[in-house]
Amino acid sequence: MSEDVLDAARRAREASHGLALATRVEKDAALLAMAEALLARWSEVLDANTEDVARAEADGTPANIVDRLRLTPQRLEDMARGLREVAALPDPVGEVVRGGILANGLELRQVRVPFGVVGMIYEARPNVTADAAGICLKSGNAVLLRGSSSARSSNAAIVAVLRDAAASAGLDADVVQLVPGDTHDSVKALMQARGLVDVLIPRGGAQLISSVVEQASVPVIETGVGNCHVYVDRAADLDKALAIVLNAKTQRTSVCNAAESLLVHADVAEEFLPRVVAALQEAGVTIHGDEAFAAYDGVLPATDADWGEEYLSLDISARVVPELDEAIAHVRRWSSQHSDAIVTEDQRAARRFTAEVDSAAVLVNASTRFTDGAEFGFGAEIGISTQKLHARGPMGLPEMTSTKYVVVGDGHVR
Repeated sequence: MSEDVLDAARRAREASHGLALATRVEKDAALLAMAEALLARWSEVLDANTEDVARAEADGTPANIVDRLRLTPQRLEDMARGLREVAALPDPVGEVVRGGILANGLELRQVRVPFGVVGMIYEARPNVTADAAGICLKSGNAVLLRGSSSARSSNAAIVAVLRDAAASAGLDADVVQLVPGDTHDSVKALMQARGLVDVLIPRGGAQLISSVVEQASVPVIETGVGNCHVYVDRAADLDKALAIVLNAKTQRTSVCNAAESLLVHADVAEEFLPRVVAALQEAGVTIHGDEAFAAYDGVLPATDADWGEEYLSLDISARVVPELDEAIAHVRRWSSQHSDAIVTEDQRAARRFTAEVDSAAVLVNASTRFTDGAEFGFGAEIGISTQKLHARGPMGLPEMTSTKYVVVGDGHVR
């Protein structure tokens, strides 16, 4: 099996050479062809997805994971729209990051170039298959996709559609490949394919990400889990705060930018707690709260495990804090450094929160659900990085490139 994976990586390496030279017109034509093909062949994709969902439900998979796995006509349309949006974005390849004429007359330019071959290891969510393929293609990278076995039928159908569309647009179909095999051996082979694969991006739960980071010899861009906080400050507009908390928690629970923890300033707790507890419980949310929250019927006492939990479900931890300093300290202690929000009309408090909370995205008077490549205007994202090297936050097209220096002289010698 490892030889099959290495053979796929070799084909991807060869395909990447041609893709790196493709014009924007050629890449955009392929992306638009992919979008149209997904919609034209929707029935085979949804039929394959039905197989995966049925298998997952028969295996007793939790409902929130099944939701990540399930495709619908609307989600398929969203995938196609994501590809079209990526096609409409500027091509990062060849962009001059900086440059000029040096004192000695040399012309120096730092330009964006593709990585070459990108490996994606991800769980459930077959929409990631199209998102990753689109962003990698536009940024000039061939991609090797290794989704979870739970989505194998969906991923195989989507990749078949994308490969055919790429070929119809004149590109090598091997710019998009599904990694052969469903066992851990195929994942290990991909992680160890240094020299054939330029970078790995794991996208999923904490266990998957740590496993890839610890075992890979290929460089890794680490995406992170989302223990995201919403802090309602003493100067918050409580109507805004209620809407933001409900949206951040309930709009879609099975995603990494959903809020998992609520902090409320003591000065507004008496007025806000009855409203937010009632609204969350009406929405089906189970609250795991400190003493102030636990005084309300149906609220469960919170433990340290709750403060650090990424629930990905209709659950939220909740605490009353005496001051802004304590809110910041709590976020620093428990946040996964993904997305954390403050609701306040006090600009000084907002500035302190944004300066002192060290997360990939810090939001003021806005839901954590906005931390997303499409919402940020990047088109479909390939993941949200919570590390600090190379890329941080939603990774769009520029984050999927490296740079090289082009130096032009006229017989210069040192």
